[in-house]
Amino acid sequence: MSKNEMMAMLLAGGQGSRLGILTKKIAKPAVAFGGMYRIIDFPLSNCVNSGVYNVGVLTQYQPLRLNQHIGIGIPWDLDRKSGGVTILSPHVKGGDENGEWFMGTANAIYQNIEYIDANDPEYVLILSGDHIYKMDYSKMLDFHKANNCAATIAVLEVPFEEASRFGIMNTEADDKIYEFEEKPANPKSNLASMGIYIFTWSKLREALISDSKIHANSDFGMHIIPRLLEQNEIMYAYRFKDYWKDVGTIESYWQANMELIKHVPSFNLYEDFWKIYTNTEHQPPQYVGEGGVIKTSIASCGCEIYGEVYNSVLGPQVIVEKGAVVKDSIIMQNTVIKEGTYIDRCIVDENCVIGKNVKMGVGENIVNELKPKIYNTGITVVGEDTLIPDNVEIGKNCVIFGKTTAEDYPNGVLQSGKSAIQEGVE
Repeated sequence: MSKNEMMAMLLAGGQGSRLGILTKKIAKPAVAFGGMYRIIDFPLSNCVNSGVYNVGVLTQYQPLRLNQHIGIGIPWDLDRKSGGVTILSPHVKGGDENGEWFMGTANAIYQNIEYIDANDPEYVLILSGDHIYKMDYSKMLDFHKANNCAATIAVLEVPFEEASRFGIMNTEADDKIYEFEEKPANPKSNLASMGIYIFTWSKLREALISDSKIHANSDFGMHIIPRLLEQNEIMYAYRFKDYWKDVGTIESYWQANMELIKHVPSFNLYEDFWKIYTNTEHQPPQYVGEGGVIKTSIASCGCEIYGEVYNSVLGPQVIVEKGAVVKDSIIMQNTVIKEGTYIDRCIVDENCVIGKNVKMGVGENIVNELKPKIYNTGITVVGEDTLIPDNVEIGKNCVIFGKTTAEDYPNGVLQSGKSAIQEGVE
């Protein structure tokens, strides 16, 4: 692949509302994953490992943490005079005083046509910033060129009983696409779109401009792909058969982290030939004190373990004090678990302090009364910068956010399905 043959446009502006309190202050692609990483590290690393060194990152919702993390792209070797990484936010255009938000996946690309034209690529790779996987995009490009495609869409075979949850590609025997169905009630195929596309830029550019005159909220699945099919453009499905996870819910996010700590992990972070890069400061090594226990877990740099940790993922500089027990949980960076505390099947965000002798994640599995569609699988979630006082008991499917006090826990208990959220915080 020549230097400027293909560039990538990485859609990283989504709120990720199904992750609840975890995306209160940050975009979903900036959420921590696997201890020391953030979700966006995976598509960015895939790009550089595939030889794609020209990447535009489209941000929108709560972009500050994401922008700080990416910076000028040094960890991914994307700090280049020619190409490299560029942060692309909604902006004011000539004659428009207020600017314009990205109104759909394709609309976001349409609003950045000038940027793409300035790079003059032959092909454009469209990616989502919120999936966990490893993929060689150069092989997908070879497939695209071999079939002389206008568009190539990466697909994953899913169980037929789940196919109605996805955009489904119906194909001929050679995987040429003849029909696209968005979440069909009676799917004809189980080839689900992964939201990864390679387009021949001249074809996509024409389609974006034409569709913009009809749909203000232009979307690839709803508008651009059907338009290209109507025009009888050549489109192929590219089958991907490795690990891929959309960590779009509390349960799927928790499961994906837990899969990293299996004896034979479903997703391997330790392969030298396909490294996952991240922006991380130099930190001291982890320390396990006398009496400290850590089993079947990931503990990132700077962690101090004086208590017990089982089947869990710990971000950088997490402290687990003496007598504390952490089981089946995700604890993000700079969080302190005080002595005597017991945590089971919980997600604790960054910069939290969990007080002494707290019991969290215990009791019945009652869905959350405020957000039953988000918190319903028994996982209790603590938002970033939260303080939990000493000697309280917290049930399952609870949500805690802010500097809470003993008054937020009636009789020292937050029952399963209840929330303790600082006033003014939704």
